[in-house]
Amino acid sequence: MTGLHIYITGMGIISPVGNGLDQTRAAIKQSKSGIQPLTLFPVAQSDPLPVGEITESFDTGDVPRTHNLALVAAREATVGAQRSPDAIVIGVTTGGILTTEENLKDGYTDPQLFAHHSVGSVAEHLAGQLDCKGPVITVSTACSSGTVAIKIAVDLLNNGRVKSVLAGGADSLCRLTYYGFNALQLIDPNGAHPFDKNRNGMSVSEGAAMLLLESGTQPPESAIAKVLGVGLSCDAYHPAAPHPEGAGGIAAMRTAIKEAGISHSDIDYINLHGTGTFHNDLSEARAINTIFGGAKPPLSSVKGAFGHSLAAAGAIETVVSALCMQDRLIPANKGCEVPDPDLNLDPVLKPSAAELRTVLSNSFGFGGNNAAIILGSTAKDSRPFTPTPTADLAVAGCACLTGSGDAGQTLDALSRGQDCRGILPDGKISQKLSPNAVRRLKRLPRMGLSLAIAAYEDSGLSDAPSSVIFGTGWGPLSETYDFLQKLLESSEELTSPTNFVGSVHNSPAGQIAIHFQSTGANITTVGDDYSFEQALMTAALLSGGMADDDTMFVIGADEHHERLSHLFDRSVSLDTGRSDGGGALCIKKSGADPCPWIRIRVSFFERAESNLQVVSSLVSQLGGEEAIREKYGLVMPGIPLAYRNTGEKQLKDFLSRTGFVNPVFDYRKLTGEYASASATAAALAVRLIQKGIIPEPLGGGKPCRLEGRGALVIGLGRYVTAMEVLP
Repeated sequence: MTGLHIYITGMGIISPVGNGLDQTRAAIKQSKSGIQPLTLFPVAQSDPLPVGEITESFDTGDVPRTHNLALVAAREATVGAQRSPDAIVIGVTTGGILTTEENLKDGYTDPQLFAHHSVGSVAEHLAGQLDCKGPVITVSTACSSGTVAIKIAVDLLNNGRVKSVLAGGADSLCRLTYYGFNALQLIDPNGAHPFDKNRNGMSVSEGAAMLLLESGTQPPESAIAKVLGVGLSCDAYHPAAPHPEGAGGIAAMRTAIKEAGISHSDIDYINLHGTGTFHNDLSEARAINTIFGGAKPPLSSVKGAFGHSLAAAGAIETVVSALCMQDRLIPANKGCEVPDPDLNLDPVLKPSAAELRTVLSNSFGFGGNNAAIILGSTAKDSRPFTPTPTADLAVAGCACLTGSGDAGQTLDALSRGQDCRGILPDGKISQKLSPNAVRRLKRLPRMGLSLAIAAYEDSGLSDAPSSVIFGTGWGPLSETYDFLQKLLESSEELTSPTNFVGSVHNSPAGQIAIHFQSTGANITTVGDDYSFEQALMTAALLSGGMADDDTMFVIGADEHHERLSHLFDRSVSLDTGRSDGGGALCIKKSGADPCPWIRIRVSFFERAESNLQVVSSLVSQLGGEEAIREKYGLVMPGIPLAYRNTGEKQLKDFLSRTGFVNPVFDYRKLTGEYASASATAAALAVRLIQKGIIPEPLGGGKPCRLEGRGALVIGLGRYVTAMEVLP
């Protein structure tokens, strides 16, 4: 397979400055600002703070605001496409939280009203509307989410799994972010002034941008620009503050430049992250000065006009960068009147004409999550991406947590015919944590960090993993609830900045990175019951860039919350018990030589709705009936309770088609209902293969030897997925 170029063949955008590409173009040329006092919902203050609010009407439906914003941008991006995208990867941080806030405020307790709360439901909504049957991945890495989504999309295309991907980001305004950033004293009451001497904070905003990406050796007629490189890093420094010297930003930019095969001197314009907060602008300026020195290209931040739309920001600014390349225009650094001389930058203050062949755009977020993307014109000569087919990952160490305890205690319980449903006390979860971590962290980050420590100890490796990939269906529910509860009980007068920082979905992954000083990619995926599969798939995609001796964490975990879990998770609302838990893998890249460790890979991921051939496609992808019978000594189906009827029919179809007669371990019946149960199943599969024998209660009444065969963990229900765990 020859090298491929990644082309942007469609774009869509909606933001405070306009709806669609034409309005956005005009706004950039006119240096129009979309910052104005909030009107979307009433606030306690007599004078609402300025925000980037979309006041122009747009298509609405019976789904939350973020979903509608995403769909507006997606429809524009795909308007000329000949077929549905093969996959969707988008960044989201708010999901349906605006609707959830209203429901909680009104005291509603019907789970149906919270059906679209999930961050992952935005991408699923797009998949249904656009008839995408392939992988759907949601990234939630705070303000870098949209750019990280593009990176994953590029890797999907590069390894040949798909031919087209819809990638981008979307977020709506909501009380959580409006009051949360204000509690951190990060909002400028006069509107953001990025890189200004008197800057005093950001303007929280909303919007969506989507890009249709396609791979090929030659640009298609619809090609707008090329993605030349994307770099990811983590500061591993602080949950909310950037590294003071911009270390993570430097690493992300250098990786993007290296991947693009260019020099920093080839870059014609830098679209800065530039939020307007004192420390963020200072950190980015130091990073820019380190890389570019005294030969900096023209640069500017558009957040003074667009506001900071969080997960959408990176995607919006990628679209803006592509538009500026087309229009030969450098956008103004709106809001900056007197550039801060201490930053040693010279931001462009008025729209300026320029030939732009190569553009760098930065996106940095909470948890030290950094992403940098480089675009090139279609006419620019550039090296193609080196094909990196998805490889198996080798499991160097694993761990899990269930109601019975750790991996050993869980297997002991299962071997005695006991189930592992339940909630492990906080004290047992925290046994491997320092007193400081116990004091600072609530349940989900404690679980994530405990799992990471246990998996690392199990690996016996001397060097800590450089990257963290974390999957969670619902994120830190304790922090989210505590923040909103305090807000609502105080008539929106009081908030907790600590709970706000902890409420972001990528908070646990950030804590793991800080503990292990993991400065590589730090990604959180959110796809409800399929979050861990998304995380593992993402890890495999990123493994192509790993050094042979490098390792990474792949972790999935979810907490049970007494007030929120039954509202958000339909399976939990139908269950008579309460459970939570997760699993963790410490993985290496599996080389060509025989590997001493167990291997794991995601081999299948398709949407089941309106997909009558999904089970036959699964069988075919796994090599056919005979190969399945020979390869696997155990099948572990995961069927969420809310989709039990559908999942059991899919399982029956799979077993009938394959003639599989070896043990079938329906693990959710024994582990309980929580979104990341498949992470627990993956860790248990590794342990069972290591032992080489399936305990009598799981083997149909008698012990069953695996005899060198592996386990197949399949997710069933709305999506059908397959994780192969092989000796």
